[in-house]
Formats: sequence, C-alpha cells, structure tokens
Amino acid sequence: MNEKIKKCALLLAGTVFFVACAGILFPDRLSVLTGGNEVVAERVLIPGGQSVGIQMNVQGALIVGVENSSGPQPGDRIVAVDGKKVDSPDDVIDRVAESGKTVKITVVRNKKEIDYAVTPYYDPASGEYKLGFWIKEKIAGIGTLTFYDPQTNKFASLGHGIYETETGTLLEAEDGTLLHTKVNQIRAGEKGEPGEIGGIIYDFQNPLGTIEKNSEFGIYGDADNAQDFNLGEPVVMAPREEIEKGGAYILTTIDGTKVERFSIEITKVRRQNAADSKGLEFEVTDKKLLETCGGIVQGMSGSPIIQNNRIVGAVTHVFVNNPKKGYGIFAEWMVEELEK
Repeated sequence: MNEKIKKCALLLAGTVFFVACAGILFPDRLSVLTGGNEVVAERVLIPGGQSVGIQMNVQGALIVGVENSSGPQPGDRIVAVDGKKVDSPDDVIDRVAESGKTVKITVVRNKKEIDYAVTPYYDPASGEYKLGFWIKEKIAGIGTLTFYDPQTNKFASLGHGIYETETGTLLEAEDGTLLHTKVNQIRAGEKGEPGEIGGIIYDFQNPLGTIEKNSEFGIYGDADNAQDFNLGEPVVMAPREEIEKGGAYILTTIDGTKVERFSIEITKVRRQNAADSKGLEFEVTDKKLLETCGGIVQGMSGSPIIQNNRIVGAVTHVFVNNPKKGYGIFAEWMVEELEK
C-alpha cells in the first residue's frame, strides 16, 4: 500500500468513527457529512402503542345540549358573558346568577365569535337562574400513544383531533393530561358498527404527560413522566416517499397494559403534498387481532404503524363497513404538527 492510499484509508476511518460517535452523542438525529455539509438528517422516535387516558379541559364552557334551537348551539364554546371572560361552566353560572336579566352570551363557532342575547329563566327547584343549555368543560376518553420524541421530550397521540360529536367542531384545548390506562374490555367491531376498547384510567396524581394542543392531526404535549411509558427501542421515522404497499405491523394494547405487535398489509399509499389524516390504507391480517377485536376498533387511534423497522404512520380511522380495514396518517405529518 503506497503512502497516498494509506492517508486516504486513515481519513476514511476517521470519518466513519466521527459519524459513529455523532450517532452516540446525538441519538435523536442520524446525519451523514460530506464535504463539511450535512446532507441527510433522519428523525429518531420511540414508538408507543400504550393505551392512554385522555382528559382535556376545553377553553371556556362547551355547550353540549340546548332547549332552544334559535340561540347558541351544541359545539359552541361560551367565552364571555356581558363582555366578561369566562373560563368554566361555574363562571357562566355565577355571571348569570348575578344578573337575573337578559345577558349577552359570546360564543366561538368555527373560530368566529358570535353574540346572543339570552334571557335566563328562574328554576324554583334549584333557586337559580338558568340559560336553557347544558355546558361542560372536560372531555375524557381512551386513545393510543403514537410516539415519544427524545429530542423534545414531547409525545404525540391519536393521529386525529378530538371533536364535538354533534357538530364535528374541533375542540380547542385549554390544557389536559395523559393518564395511565389498563384495558379490561373489548367490544369487537362488526360491519356497520365499529368496536371499542374499554379501560380503567388510574393514577390521576401522576399523569404521563401534559396536553398542550388538540389539532386536526392528533394531540401533543410534554411527557411529564416519560419513564412510565415503558417505551421500547427507538426507530427512524420514514418520510412519506419511502412508504410502500406491502407488509407492516401496528403496536397497540388489547389486554391490560401489554403492548403487542399485530400484522397488517398496507394496500394504498396516497402521495400527499399537504397533511391529511388518511394518508394510507391498510388491512389487518393478524389472526389474534381479528379474533379478539374483529379488526380496528375505537381506542386504537394513534397506534404506530411500523414498516421495514421504521415508523411510517399511525392508525386514525376504521372503515365503518369493514373493521378489518383502516386509515393511517403519515408519521411525517405528526412530527410537523409536533414542531409547530
């Protein structure tokens, strides 16, 4: 080996060693350097699959039922009474009790403020003035953790937003918590009737995370106790261009707190240029999941989808007429939403 070749070999060995060290020192990003410029950066995430309880406080007071269809409607959020901000149903009740006469109710509907003049009526049974609609401030349910991001100490879940059921309005989160959940019941899905996961939410004093945002593409927040997620091994996120039709698997929980792996077949990949919660279609092929759940059921939203040892997306919806089939969002869109 001549002197020139020896120098090239030593230089190459040094470069390989540096890249290897860079992967150890910065495990959330893997990069390749050529000519002093970074040309490739891969996002490393830790897939979830854990069933989680979601408890979210809605900004203002959420109307969930009305007696009179001419005024505020279900899905509206009361944000002010007579021009004074309200943060909860109790605030609304107090303001109305103070008045006993026609009040101006300001609601938010589709991100626009609307004012209504509402005259409370006196309820002899309670001795209070009432507005004639039912309001609440908390939303609770069960979903699945999609991933934990070690770079930001944040989590992503669901893959789709939480909406008011009657109006389809995306709820604006004030704050909320991600909680420990133990699955204790499965109602299998059938044609025309989606199944559902039932579970016990517990350990309210030690939440897994703090919810900061409810968006069209999932819920996001800080991981307060990341060690309690019982996370697995980190994997690289696949950009949407690398996802292909063929075999894959999902991680989800159908018994207790155990995360299990279930095989699926990705049947369609939509080449999207903008975020959408239905980027890919898949069919469940795993015998155990089909026998236990009939396929995809409510509560599995957010279950990470893994292909070629890369996280490619998350379960978002089930086909109502065929619970064996479902939709998924690209992981890339969820990372983008996390970083906004």
